[in-house]
Amino acid sequence: MAQATSPTSRTREKITGDEEAAAELKLGEFQNVPTLTLSEARLLINAVMDHRKQQRKVEETETLIKTQDYLDVFARFKVKENIEAVERMLTSHTEMELFERSQLGSLCCESAEEAKTLIPSLTNKISDLDLQDLLDEITKLRNFTE
Repeated sequence: MAQATSPTSRTREKITGDEEAAAELKLGEFQNVPTLTLSEARLLINAVMDHRKQQRKVEETETLIKTQDYLDVFARFKVKENIEAVERMLTSHTEMELFERSQLGSLCCESAEEAKTLIPSLTNKISDLDLQDLLDEITKLRNFTE
């Protein structure tokens, strides 16, 4: 008599909560709020700090210093012209939400598959070919020696 064998893999859990929200991009009160890439945030904070230093009104808190350090490490673009070029490219894709565009500009994914895995709400908004073309153009602006 043959014995029933148990499955060799677990059953996949039902998608709920945050995972489901990510696929549909539910940002609540922040749905249409303008967002920045990490590179844009770095550029903005540095410009404000430079202005404050000229005015001799500098108060560098621990939080500000840690934020600047974080942005120095994780901002993918350091040159203002490249940051602006990436923003123009992303802005031209009106099929995407503001948040999705800023995420693409911050994450700098190598493939459309990677981008859609990290930003699931893109899945039905842009074709893999168009997304890959956008990612390739963004990658051309990266200077890995900065």
